[in-house]
Amino acid sequence: MKNKMIIIAGPTASGKSEAGVRLAGRMNGSIISADSMQVYRGMDIGSAKITKEEMQGIPHELIDVADPHEDWNVVRFQKEAKEAEERIRKSGRLPILVGGTGFYIQALLYDIDFTETRKDFGFRTMLEEKAGREGPESLYRLLQERDPESAAAIHPNNIKRVIRALEFSRETGEKISDHNKEQKSRPAAYDAVYFVLTMDRDRLYRRIDLRVDRMMEEGLLDEVKRLRKEGFTSHDVSMQGLGYKQLLQYLDGEGTLEDAVSQIKLQTRHFAKRQLTWFRREKNVVWVNRDEFDSADAMLDAMEKTVRERWKEA
Repeated sequence: MKNKMIIIAGPTASGKSEAGVRLAGRMNGSIISADSMQVYRGMDIGSAKITKEEMQGIPHELIDVADPHEDWNVVRFQKEAKEAEERIRKSGRLPILVGGTGFYIQALLYDIDFTETRKDFGFRTMLEEKAGREGPESLYRLLQERDPESAAAIHPNNIKRVIRALEFSRETGEKISDHNKEQKSRPAAYDAVYFVLTMDRDRLYRRIDLRVDRMMEEGLLDEVKRLRKEGFTSHDVSMQGLGYKQLLQYLDGEGTLEDAVSQIKLQTRHFAKRQLTWFRREKNVVWVNRDEFDSADAMLDAMEKTVRERWKEA
């Protein structure tokens, strides 16, 4: 018998965190965050980190577990998420995985094998220096030539993942997209009900713009100034996050604050579009269109009913 799990995914600003908390309250659940930014301590506003009040007493795992200078990646996420799932299950509660980082969700759900290839540090250094000289897009173009499918799934500014894909190709002679496809074809490691929240595109984009405005009102610029003062730069993976990167550029004299905020909104909308593209490729997901429900309660009623019927049949 596989262990049971609920997954609540979807694009940024689709209401995943609230839905996760409320469903957890109904089903004696605990949350495992599948968010690549909420792991960082001291990066609260820009990551839209759930607050203690918003948690409503529901236990949350993998939030505030790393400092911004630490190397957080999918391998570490998978390891710590497995440990969290086991703790939750042993406590008699139901694990509910909530977040928008599709690769993290896939890594846990299918127990993807991230066996390390032999690292050629000279090759990595060469790539890092090339990115420093010519910009991240120079590496991205290389990846587009060697593995267009991987390039389509990776943001051009995510240098670490681009380098990882190029390293994998060099060391194994294979495309990392083929490796990931093979891993994804494995049976799921959990008996999971996998929800993806969605809504009308224009409505989602309005929610994104309002969220960015709210972040600025809550002090995102001051948060970035503090991190910059602590020595963090655009070279830190944590500072590549949406909002942080654009405001760092503004603080370094690149454009106006208004330009930076406009870019945050634009890039976040693009990010949401890529997230939806990712989730459309996933199998066995239950799409939950928020526009089809009169209220959040009605949506949660439908989600709870789906879970209970699925597991009753099993």
